[in-house]
Amino acid sequence: MKKILVLVMVALTTATSSFAKSPVKYEILYKLNNENTFNSVARYLRANQEQKDQLMYVFYRTEKKLRKALENKDLIAAEKVVKYNLENSKYILNDDQYKKYEAVLNVSVYNNNDEYVADNTTK
Repeated sequence: MKKILVLVMVALTTATSSFAKSPVKYEILYKLNNENTFNSVARYLRANQEQKDQLMYVFYRTEKKLRKALENKDLIAAEKVVKYNLENSKYILNDDQYKKYEAVLNVSVYNNNDEYVADNTTK
């Protein structure tokens, strides 16, 4: 279990370092579509094949919608995309998996910061 957690954290370190260079908090959502990152997160969540397929689709749609929102500089739409990602991920994953997913997002995006992307508001 520790090896998987370390692997996930290493895979997401690039997302965190990218975030440090840019104030855009949505960077991690782009990284979820990366094959290595996706596989690491799926292994950490212990997602079955059906969940992986559904998450892959949600992450793809999230990236596409987010790019459009940010190109238009529409932060309200970007926040809706984050909510879309969290709500759909919650529907796909069981409670334990979703808590782990929230933790991965929060740790990856906001190292030592008090603001969270996933804050249990979708419950």
